[in-house]
Amino acid sequence: MPLSSSLVGTATKPAEHHVDARWWMAYAAGLGETDARYYDTTARLAMHPVFPVCVEWDSILELRLGPGAAGMSAAEQARAVHADHDLHLLSPLEGDTVLYTTATAVAVERRKPGAYLLKRLDSVDARGRLVFRTWQGTLYRGVEVAGPDRRLEPPPAWPAAPVAAPAASEAEQIAVPLQAAHVYTECARIWNPIHTDLAHARAAGLPALILHGTATLALAVSRLVQGRLGGDPGRVRRLGGRFSGMVEMPTSLRLSSVDPSPGLLTWSVSTPDGHPVISRAYLEYAP
Repeated sequence: MPLSSSLVGTATKPAEHHVDARWWMAYAAGLGETDARYYDTTARLAMHPVFPVCVEWDSILELRLGPGAAGMSAAEQARAVHADHDLHLLSPLEGDTVLYTTATAVAVERRKPGAYLLKRLDSVDARGRLVFRTWQGTLYRGVEVAGPDRRLEPPPAWPAAPVAAPAASEAEQIAVPLQAAHVYTECARIWNPIHTDLAHARAAGLPALILHGTATLALAVSRLVQGRLGGDPGRVRRLGGRFSGMVEMPTSLRLSSVDPSPGLLTWSVSTPDGHPVISRAYLEYAP
């Protein structure tokens, strides 16, 4: 069955998550972070800039698999892939706090590869302060759309800047070991069997287990923070990009980046043979 555009405007109930030091440290460890700022509980712990994906996952699933998408079969649901991501870090987050995340379907559109669903994810603290906001796109490969294309509101424009060339000679190498998806799954608490269950991955039409898109994103952001921001993740204000390819494991990815203006990095990630896996990527930071 197609993805119905009547899903637009549907919002989930707020999902409650207790965010504590253990989760922050586990997420950093799952990415291989070695900076003491991520682990020193005698000081103010640093949060990895991509950590918000952890609290957003349950709300994403509820929207994708809930009553609003009930017309889709399990096989069609399994064709969902992460298409694009735009994360805004709006307020400092203290450790040991409760966050409430809501997902809203803001667009359903026809794309050449299939049906596209755009979600807005809002995470607030107990005082109602907006801490994170993410615009996340999902593509259902080979799935049709029922009804006219619909869009509730336009997402923010991405930074207009030169795109980093993935084949640049100065590209940094990112090692992705065989067990990377299993470690990331447990540390992020993001359970999707296409990343850890080979039978499920093949049933979904994938050639092998693939690394989470957010893991690839986070690994690249880790290198950018370390190499371009003096190791200070608290300077990151916004990040995102398009997921343009799959990452099978083990492998070694190539990260290329440029700094077109103060407070902005543009970057890309490619496979060893030059195939892009993250493109049109950006990171805004406090200079």
